[in-house]
Amino acid sequence: MKLFNYIFVLTLFVSLAACATTAKFPVSTVVPAAEISAKKSTDANKNNTLEITARNLASPDRLVPAGTNYSIWVVTKGQGTKNVGQLLVSNGDKATFKTTTAFDFDEVFITVENQSDLTYPTGVEISRTKF
Repeated sequence: MKLFNYIFVLTLFVSLAACATTAKFPVSTVVPAAEISAKKSTDANKNNTLEITARNLASPDRLVPAGTNYSIWVVTKGQGTKNVGQLLVSNGDKATFKTTTAFDFDEVFITVENQSDLTYPTGVEISRTKF
């Protein structure tokens, strides 16, 4: 019985991991040293989870034009562009972001903004990728 449970859990884990889609953001002209990747998956409640990892990303106040934060946007299937949060950069080495949303999306982009509660992007786009 233990073997059956182990195989079941392993199969479940592999099938859930297989549902994740990853994408790399292209090199940004604004922050060319940044290496940014995104992972999209679906949880048990059929919500979409987005995870972003950025390495060597400069603080937004060091850019030209400077900003106060990096905003994460998703292009949804039917509901337009939505702000899903901020990518906080404490040091240039590594920054991570994770959120869950009910919106189904196929495109993600990052902008540098001076406000965090925007409903549409106004700042410079850093990079964009599709799943």
